[in-house]
Amino acid sequence: MSDTNAPVGTTTAGKVGGVQTDAVLAKVKRSIIPIAFLLYAFNYMDRAAIGYAQLGMSTELGISLATYGTVAAIFFVAYAVLEVPSNMIMNKVGARIWLARIAITWGLITIATGFVQNTPQLFIARIALGVAEAGLFPGLLLFLTYWLRTQDRSRGIAGFSLAQPIALLVGSSTAGLILDHVEWFGLSSWRWVFILQGIPPVLVGIWVLVYLADRPSKATWLTKDESDWLEGEISKEYTAEDVHTEVSLAALKNPRILYLAAINLLYAVGLYGMTFFMPQIIAQLNPGYSSTNVGFVGAVPYICGAIAMLLVARYSDLLGNRRGLAMGCLATAVLGLSITMIFKETPNVALIGLCLLAIGVFSYLGPFWALASEALTRAQSAVGLATINAIAAAGGFFGPYVIGKTSAGSDVIFSLIFPALCMAVACVMLAFVRPAKGTPSEMVGKL
Repeated sequence: MSDTNAPVGTTTAGKVGGVQTDAVLAKVKRSIIPIAFLLYAFNYMDRAAIGYAQLGMSTELGISLATYGTVAAIFFVAYAVLEVPSNMIMNKVGARIWLARIAITWGLITIATGFVQNTPQLFIARIALGVAEAGLFPGLLLFLTYWLRTQDRSRGIAGFSLAQPIALLVGSSTAGLILDHVEWFGLSSWRWVFILQGIPPVLVGIWVLVYLADRPSKATWLTKDESDWLEGEISKEYTAEDVHTEVSLAALKNPRILYLAAINLLYAVGLYGMTFFMPQIIAQLNPGYSSTNVGFVGAVPYICGAIAMLLVARYSDLLGNRRGLAMGCLATAVLGLSITMIFKETPNVALIGLCLLAIGVFSYLGPFWALASEALTRAQSAVGLATINAIAAAGGFFGPYVIGKTSAGSDVIFSLIFPALCMAVACVMLAFVRPAKGTPSEMVGKL
């Protein structure tokens, strides 16, 4: 089926010079999107691991809720600083080597975290993990620009971004089971949460290093005619998306980019507050839950979030009202947090609030990034989107840190007012975002 929204001058699906273009694009998506999905999925499972490990290591290592918040937050210091440099290195050494390096090193550090003996060692492990993981998301975005044309990328991004809620769902369920049933070789169960969730990214990283093709011209599963056609199509757009250090520094001074980054930073406070503290919230709602119960109940909001993410992303393209949908998503998340705080003595109602939080937080991603691409000019979008993501990572620091510090004893629910206020402010700020002059909304591909 042809893409009626393809930019002028771009070849749509069909047959060109003996090349079945629709078949080429299908092969690319089957080969590239799954590996991006796996990398991003294990990445988010790794982030959620510490939230469940805390249920056991708090006693063994003597970690208070406030200290845990700092431990969770410290990861984002190096992570945020190194995102743009990581992309620059990947552009030079190639996606195969660099994505494999990221996956293997973060997996090994996660495994090593399972053997820490005290809080200082845990801090060192978290900082090292931030260094190792830095650049994965923008690196995957850059990797897709090597393989997908502009009108195909929104669907590609949606394909691997769904890994986020699914990974948290799977990570939640498996971590609870590990905590209750795995104490092999005399090691505490919380240590096995890190060890077992660190092994998969190492294996995926090795597969990437051995088999992944950097670009179409290096793919053995494409014929020369097919790779030449795809490289030619992408080369028509590539110069406008080439990222240089000077452009990156200029982007840091662009008011439009900084405004969008501030919105996403405030949103990230809510996202990572949920990611790192969901187990503690569930455990507080029902102190009688076992770790397995916490894991399975904690998976429910992520199921709701994954379903809503797909539906809202599709309606975002059909309706075109990116800003309104993004504002509605943030309002839903704020409502969910409010319900959880107000009805914390009624676990079932509070869980509904957590489901609304997850629905709002995950559904926001599609319309916001579409809105951001429309709010930036073509010249700004390449480095602008990466800069927005890098600055927003700071929300991963402030969210867990402040939540941990403001928790009244073990009452983490009390401190949810902070992410609720942050997302409410982000919702108001979105009202003032406008598409860039001359930016056609039809440039955003339909899911």
